[in-house]
Amino acid sequence: MDARSIIAKLRRGQVPTGEELTWFAQGLADGGVSDAQAGAFAMAVCMGGLGAQGRADLTVAMRESGDVLSWDFDGPVIDKHSTGGVGDSVSLVLAPALAELGAYVPMISGRGLGHTGGTLDKLESIPGVSTQIGQERLTQILRDTGAAIVGATGQIAPADKRLYAIRDVTATVESLDLITASILSKKLAASPEALVLDVKVGSGAFMKTLEDACNLARALTETANAAGCRTSAVITDMHQPLAPALGNALEVAEVMKVLTRAHYEPLAEISAELGGVLLADVGMFATADEGRDKITDVIRDGRAAERFGRMMAAVGGPLQFVDNWSRYLPEASVILEVPADTGGYVTEIDGEALGLAVVALGGGRQVEDDVIDPAVGLSCIVRLGDRIEKGASLAVVHASREDAARQAADAVKKAIVIGPDAGPMPTLVHERITQ
Repeated sequence: MDARSIIAKLRRGQVPTGEELTWFAQGLADGGVSDAQAGAFAMAVCMGGLGAQGRADLTVAMRESGDVLSWDFDGPVIDKHSTGGVGDSVSLVLAPALAELGAYVPMISGRGLGHTGGTLDKLESIPGVSTQIGQERLTQILRDTGAAIVGATGQIAPADKRLYAIRDVTATVESLDLITASILSKKLAASPEALVLDVKVGSGAFMKTLEDACNLARALTETANAAGCRTSAVITDMHQPLAPALGNALEVAEVMKVLTRAHYEPLAEISAELGGVLLADVGMFATADEGRDKITDVIRDGRAAERFGRMMAAVGGPLQFVDNWSRYLPEASVILEVPADTGGYVTEIDGEALGLAVVALGGGRQVEDDVIDPAVGLSCIVRLGDRIEKGASLAVVHASREDAARQAADAVKKAIVIGPDAGPMPTLVHERITQ
C-alpha cells in the first residue's frame, strides 16, 4: 500500500478498505504520510465521503494508532464532547459538576478548530495551567479530583492529532466522516463507559441545518455504540453564541460567573441537560431529568466551583483561582464598544462570522503554529430578540491593537442583523438521540 494509491482511490469515488485506512492512519502517526498527502486525503474524504463502514473503519484505525487507556476507579468513567460552536464552554462547567456527583471524567479535549474556540486554549488562558499530562499523572489527578480536562498525549490517537491540525488550515473541517473519526478516535481511546455528544446546529456551528446535525448525531452514536461505548447525543442550538463572550479568557470569565453566581442560565442549562443524559445512561439516576436536576443543584450551590478550583490547581493553576478569578485572567490593552447603526430588534447573529473575527484578532489559529492571544475576543454580545436603541452597544471588542479592534467592530456590525420586529426565539435543546 502507499498514500498515493489510497488518495487516488478516494478521488475515483471508491472507499478504501479497512486495511488501507489502518495503513494510512499509521502513516499519519509515524510520519510515513506527508503533510501534502494528509491534506489531499482530507480533501478527498470531504468531497466524496466514506460511508458508514468506511467511517467506522477510519475511526477504529485512528483510535488504534496509539494507546487505549484503562481505568480502575470506584465510580463510572464518563465523558462528553461538543461538535463545536461559539461561546461554548460547557466542558468547563459540566466536568466538575459530574465529578462532584461521583463520576470520573477523563476529558480529552482539543484546540480551536476553524471559527470555534478550543477547550484547551481556554483553560491555558489561566496562568500556570498545563493541559499536556502524561497517563500516570492523569490517573492520579482523576483519583484526587474526579475530573481532568487535558490534551491528547502523543500516544493517544496520534493519527488524529496530525490530521486535526491539517484540517484546520485546509478548509476540510466540515466533513461528517472526518468529524466523526476525529471525535471518536480520541474519546474511545479514553475508554469511557458512557459518552454524551453535544451536537450543535445553527450559524455558529459546523452544522447549519437541523437535518445535517441529526445526520452527524446519528453517525456518531451509531459508530460509538458499535464500538462498545454507550453513547447518546443531544442536538443543541447555536444560532447565537451560547454565552455572550467569545475568546479564551473571556469565555473562562463567563464560566466563572456561572459557577460562582449562576450568572448565565443557557450555559448552565445545556450543561445540566447533557449531564442528565450521561448520568442516566450509566444508571446513576433513573431518568435524564433527575440527573439534570442534580447537575443544576451542584452548580447553584457552589460545589462545582470548588471542584473546578481543585481541578485547576492539579494542573498548575493558581490555588485561589475560584476566589479571585478576575485578578488572574489576562486583559486586552484595547477595549472598544461597537455601537448599533440603527435601532430595532436583534433578529439574526452570524456566529461563524463572530468566531472568525476573534480568530483575526489573534484569538484562534490561521496556520498551525500561530500563537494565540488569550486576552482578545468579544464580550457583552447582544442576544436574539434584544431591543436595541441606535448607538447602543452590540458587543465589546478586546484587542491588542487599535486597527485590529476597528476591523473586528466592522465584522460585528455585519454579523448582527437589526430588524423592526422580534423574530421567534430558537429552542435551546432540539432533540435527544439515543440508541
